[in-house]
Amino acid sequence: MERNEDMIRRRVPRAAALFAALVIAFAAQPPTAGAQWSRAYEQFYMPGDFNWTFRRTYPGADRLFNAFDYGHAILYEKLYTRPGADVSLLEDEEYNFITKKLLVSPPNLPLEEAAIEVAYAKIAPEAKMMFDWAHLFHRQVYDVLADEKLSQGEKDATIARLIKYYKTRPDLAFSSFPKSMDLMEGQPYSLAFRNKYPKFNGLIWGYHWLQVGLYEPLMTGKTLEERQAGVTAAVARFRQMLENAPEHMPRMMPMTAAVAPTFSKRYPEAAIIFDNLHSMHDVVSDILTNPKVARNRKRAEILRAGALYRDRTSYVITSAEWMEMAQMMGVENMGGPAVGFLQGWPTPTIARGQSAAEAMKNMAGMAGMKMDSSSSAGAAGMAGMDHSKMAGSPAGGAAPMNHASMTTPPDSAGRTGSMNMMGMNMDRSAMMQMHMRMMEDPVIRERVMRDTTMRRLMNEMMQSMPADHEMNMGDMAPSEARRSVTSQRAKNKSRTSATSAKSRNTSSMTKTSTAKKVKASTSTGTSTPKKKPALKPAPKPAMPPMDHSKMNMPGMEMPPAKKK
Repeated sequence: MERNEDMIRRRVPRAAALFAALVIAFAAQPPTAGAQWSRAYEQFYMPGDFNWTFRRTYPGADRLFNAFDYGHAILYEKLYTRPGADVSLLEDEEYNFITKKLLVSPPNLPLEEAAIEVAYAKIAPEAKMMFDWAHLFHRQVYDVLADEKLSQGEKDATIARLIKYYKTRPDLAFSSFPKSMDLMEGQPYSLAFRNKYPKFNGLIWGYHWLQVGLYEPLMTGKTLEERQAGVTAAVARFRQMLENAPEHMPRMMPMTAAVAPTFSKRYPEAAIIFDNLHSMHDVVSDILTNPKVARNRKRAEILRAGALYRDRTSYVITSAEWMEMAQMMGVENMGGPAVGFLQGWPTPTIARGQSAAEAMKNMAGMAGMKMDSSSSAGAAGMAGMDHSKMAGSPAGGAAPMNHASMTTPPDSAGRTGSMNMMGMNMDRSAMMQMHMRMMEDPVIRERVMRDTTMRRLMNEMMQSMPADHEMNMGDMAPSEARRSVTSQRAKNKSRTSATSAKSRNTSSMTKTSTAKKVKASTSTGTSTPKKKPALKPAPKPAMPPMDHSKMNMPGMEMPPAKKK
């Protein structure tokens, strides 16, 4: 005992001296080093009997998450430590290791990412902790939904408690308010990663597809067997995405509302948190990839992004807009649904590498066009078209049509609405709906008022709008535009009234003149000569079939022409 006490006494001064030396060494560092100190600390699972249920019930899927942790960690480490490396380092070397070895035999337990992303963890420990805290929340939600002992009501209450527990860390928790795509794709560094590393980007989005997609079979399965079958099928689908990469990988960041709609409707706050989490994963990849962000600015930009994703005000959209955006971007561009998928692959409607803004612009251009995935034309992203229902194409045949200059039938005011087939513009009603939604945004209204061309276009749009739509707009349209439209409507009404009166007078005069002629003819005993029957127009040649393969649809891939 005395010997041990002597050893402890000898070690204490040494430890104190070592500690003092460390303090002096850190104090001697320049101020920039001190700015990278992090106050973030780790926190463990919310206690509960449900914890680790998913791991016990679905071990194959759970182990994949451990491999996903490695994929994210090695990506950030390589992007930061080897910025000038050849693209093949990630696209071939790391991608092949992950897909052909790691995912084939995933680790049994979660990895310590700091041991893999050593340099990245030093420059942005706060961002790393944000990801870790959200991933922990992810796993606990799986556990609750996988617990067969809990009723649906108990699951609802437990997930509500999990969300509340998650929010106890405002320094780490992603906002439960949805963020617009502009935060992810509208920054100076945005889109760099997906354009430079399409395969690895597709792999990361495949991870996210499965991570949110697994909630859906856990929600929709009626029995344990159905839930297990659904999880197994989703995992198999994910593995199929890795074949012939990046052909079948998502072309757009998978959104929970599209991939797991049942889960999103019941737990929208959790779904929004997961979308914000996955969105920031893309942001960090872009910051680390893009040389426009200087190396000594990487940390600052990552911390700025983290703060924006945590707050309740920046780049916020409504829950309804978030749901609508997920539907408009199309689940077929996100890897497809997580349940009920067919044997074949969904047909994407956008090109790989497109931003959400570009994708939605293209899809808006195709509004009113019915898709039929079961038809051969639909397989190319375009439905078979019923030409007999197009303007200028009566059933039974018509003259050859100039598809590039087709217009819709005139409206009540005699105006025609352009339906440029090559651009696939919106029909009038869809344009009105989009216009009304856009004008609800005060920022957009302000920009419209500053831009004379936009004001003119908006006036023209409102003039073509039915009166009830204009009334529904209320205060959304600027007063100047409403006055202009009202004035124009009054002029049109006055012009129409004058034309109608003139037409009535002319008609009355014609009837009087005709009556006089008939009376005169009768009195002289002569008869009015009969008009010759009008000649029937010559039959028009039948319209040739439309060659869809030669049509250049923006954002749509057409099938290769068949060899004759």
